[in-house]
Amino acid sequence: MYCRNCKKELSDRAVVCIGCGVKPLDGDKFCQNCGAETTQAAMICTKCGVKLSKKGEKQWLTALLFSIFLGGFGVDRFYLGYTGLGILKILTLGGLGVWWLIDMILMACNEIKDANGNELEKNC
Repeated sequence: MYCRNCKKELSDRAVVCIGCGVKPLDGDKFCQNCGAETTQAAMICTKCGVKLSKKGEKQWLTALLFSIFLGGFGVDRFYLGYTGLGILKILTLGGLGVWWLIDMILMACNEIKDANGNELEKNC
């Protein structure tokens, strides 16, 4: 992964860029996948075709509440962009409750990313 602010190559689990001190996905100058220069309004990298990460696309608290109250129907997975998993979760009623429970725990620990690989924005 590359820092979107300064183009420094980082670990995928990096929380702060060691080059510029900001969160790696908070910038808008470079692609997080290949490090190519991008414009501020760009949504897709013209070099590698990856959807550019935008800060705060999905909210952690919203995803957690969906997981707790509607997780058995796959609403949490639909919200995060995992359409196929959402449908599968509906058909199995949250894996007879087991999948729902596991997803709820993972969501509470903020261990699930959205379908584009972006961390969930945690404002609390």
